[in-house]
Amino acid sequence: MAEQTCTTVDRDRLVRLLARLSNAHGVSGSEGEVREIVREELAGHVDECYEDRLGNLIAVKRGDDFRVMLASHMDEIGFMVKLVEKEGFLRFVPIGGWYAPMLPGQRVWLHGEKGPVLGVLGSKPPHVMDDEERKKLLKIEEMFIDVGAEGADAARELGIGPGTPVTLDRQFCSLCGDRVSGKAFDNRAGVALLVEVLRLVESPSTIVGVFTVQEEVGLKGAKVSSYAVDPDCAIATDVTIPGDHPGVQLKDAPVEMGKGPVVSIADANGRGIIAHPAMLAWLRAASASCDVPVQWEVGSGGTTDASSIHLSREGVPSTVLSIPARYIHSPVEVIDLRDLEAGIELLVTALRTRPDIPPRRPGGPA
Repeated sequence: MAEQTCTTVDRDRLVRLLARLSNAHGVSGSEGEVREIVREELAGHVDECYEDRLGNLIAVKRGDDFRVMLASHMDEIGFMVKLVEKEGFLRFVPIGGWYAPMLPGQRVWLHGEKGPVLGVLGSKPPHVMDDEERKKLLKIEEMFIDVGAEGADAARELGIGPGTPVTLDRQFCSLCGDRVSGKAFDNRAGVALLVEVLRLVESPSTIVGVFTVQEEVGLKGAKVSSYAVDPDCAIATDVTIPGDHPGVQLKDAPVEMGKGPVVSIADANGRGIIAHPAMLAWLRAASASCDVPVQWEVGSGGTTDASSIHLSREGVPSTVLSIPARYIHSPVEVIDLRDLEAGIELLVTALRTRPDIPPRRPGGPA
């Protein structure tokens, strides 16, 4: 029988942390509110915590010369104002991937120069659409934001103009059982996981937690931070789509909520990352050691920070640890807290050892 080396995760603390992170606002390029929460939560639990030139927050727990990078992106999808019309309505562009039909009728926060301003996403009412218009999917460029301003000058007086970031107005809530819902679980669930791992972990290795920026618009923070950290191996923590609800099947998304965290073998049909075998063996051994259930995923959808990290410098053995999340890139994402707790336990257990990866070649190529 495998030796039991379980970690106790404080459920109440975890829920408070996740709620705080989910309710925070941090569209790609404007992650400051989330960054400050993470910095505050890690105070006294890491040896060093600093912000790099792009905005990544890097937290270090020092051990020996073997460096493990754990990455979790702080940014959420949102919008950005591009035009204030003379009537006071605001035209905007999406930041990250949105499915347009879910947006009309949502409330939003505009993070202007004079503070946050509430608005609503508006569009042409269906009551005045003709038959052909009703048959078409509404496009984002046909929508606008209404803050109640009576003209462009009134909108500008609120501190709103081109470049103003916009996020959804939604609050974290508990559903029945172990399930919770909120905005931006992609990837505040991964951020919460990494915060708790850094608080709890004891490892012979140097653990470098990187809370990255601008993942949703091109994995940008991961690219620069992995070059600077120069890790021996890496794990990105993120969310993944489960195939356990109406409209999606397990053959399309072969993981389920409530059955444990998900380790990525490959994503985007291998175009994103094909995980290093030693990283998979390492997490498999940790799963057996602490008796944590793990799901294994070969995905055909999107990619994560690991896709950028594993191609840094001469290559970084990497994989992804994900939490199943329903309805990602929507205002009502849902996760199971048991999966999040098990993910924390799995990583804390794994980091007591290290993967059997090829050593660096002294002096580089001949």
